[in-house]
Amino acid sequence: MKRTIFSKLFGTIFASATLAMSAAAPAQAQSANNYPDRAVKIIVAAATGSSPDSIGRLVAHKLSEKWGQSVLIENVAGLGGIIGTERAAKQTADGYTLLLSTIGGMSVGVSVMDNLPYDPVKDFEPITMAMSMPNLFVVHPSVPVKTFDELMAYIKENPGKLRYGHPGAGTTGHLSGEMLKQRMGIKDLLGIPYKSSSHMTTDLLAGHFEVLFHNSSVLLPHVRSGAATGLGVTSLERIAAMPDIPTIAESGLPDFAISAWWGFYAPAGTSPEIVKKVSEDINAIIAEPEVQAWIIERMGTPGGGTPEELAAFQASETKKWAEVIKNADIPTEQ
Repeated sequence: MKRTIFSKLFGTIFASATLAMSAAAPAQAQSANNYPDRAVKIIVAAATGSSPDSIGRLVAHKLSEKWGQSVLIENVAGLGGIIGTERAAKQTADGYTLLLSTIGGMSVGVSVMDNLPYDPVKDFEPITMAMSMPNLFVVHPSVPVKTFDELMAYIKENPGKLRYGHPGAGTTGHLSGEMLKQRMGIKDLLGIPYKSSSHMTTDLLAGHFEVLFHNSSVLLPHVRSGAATGLGVTSLERIAAMPDIPTIAESGLPDFAISAWWGFYAPAGTSPEIVKKVSEDINAIIAEPEVQAWIIERMGTPGGGTPEELAAFQASETKKWAEVIKNADIPTEQ
């Protein structure tokens, strides 16, 4: 049975939203020759000021310059990207509404909800990857450890003493903790969910819990100040901004690779010519040196690539997280 932590908490919201939204209008045949000839909207399935929002606005600004048309951002946050992704699935497939979705909306949601209100594969046309960002693994300085191995030994010697915070079920912070528990055979590491990632970070710094996987761009300043102890990053290669912090992979878990990622999509049925044009134009933007530098400064990895490459990556992520979620101690529907 699929995991249903989201459906248990938010089933009523989705039921109401689904009834209120009309079915998508039939896709209209569109040519890429004169596209776009009016404003384009990008639904960003995340809050204003978030990392997905920031890269979405940067790309939108540059697309507007390239196309000579307004490219507008509509933020639709909630449930790790699921609410915004659902909204985009209902839009007309004419190329004038695009989507910037998340790992939660496109790869995790299908395993944490019994009745996801869209199909991440059938309801969308992949365009290209925007960027990805690994998590940084830290502990509060009150925990007497300096390395990943020391922490693992400490947890096993002190069962039930440590807790990890995360910004909600199905987020990369939550799944990072669950994957760590599974790979290391740890049972006594309690996860504490937060509605706000900023509140979560503040509570870690105050010592209200001890262990955290979170965006490297958020935690790095606190590691540098000594307010948190950095033990590892969840990418397969070290991050240039913090070369002294090893990867978790090199600390003994060679296949431990987790990144938050955000990709551009269009509603299913959008003209292949338009999808190709948008993909090529966004790829050109991401390849610009100033955009590459902007992403790297934020501890991210620039995206890009073909629609087929995004589809293949999305499929691999869906399979990986389905296994982790299945094995995790997440309540199921009774």
